[in-house]
Amino acid sequence: MNDKDKLSVLYSREEIASAIKSLAQEIKREYKDKKPILISILKGSFMFMADLVRELDFPLEVEFVRFSSYGREKKSSGEIKVIQGITFDVENRHVLIVDDIVDSGLTCNFLKKLLTDKKAASVKVCALSIKPSQHTMPVNIDYSGLVIPDKFVVGYGLDFNQKYRNLPDICILE
Repeated sequence: MNDKDKLSVLYSREEIASAIKSLAQEIKREYKDKKPILISILKGSFMFMADLVRELDFPLEVEFVRFSSYGREKKSSGEIKVIQGITFDVENRHVLIVDDIVDSGLTCNFLKKLLTDKKAASVKVCALSIKPSQHTMPVNIDYSGLVIPDKFVVGYGLDFNQKYRNLPDICILE
């Protein structure tokens, strides 16, 4: 941590764990007989994805994609750069996008369209956290855990310039 950075806990590791357990219960009801593909949006959602799949007790597959829209800024550039795209077959499969945070909605909508174009049987979104104040377009989030105020957050996979991902809590970065 930089001496100049000020962090304050927004959601503790216990609150995060509780939110994940609740999300898993909802997801189990819908997907237990569908053998879904869970697609994690890297890098931020890796911790959430790991904890979520440990709570799911039915057959599933795990895949990863990686996009960038932030660069070294605290605000999205508004453009999606594909770093690691979809390289697997989703046709006629049920897909659950797993994201750490939905703020502008741009990445989620971009991936949903890609999956729909590839003829997935269904595409839904599970976000650990949402930041409604930053939605720049309508975005349908089927499962959401925590609401983030209009602040920049780090920790539990979320970063700023690749720092703070390893924090166990979600913290506001002043």
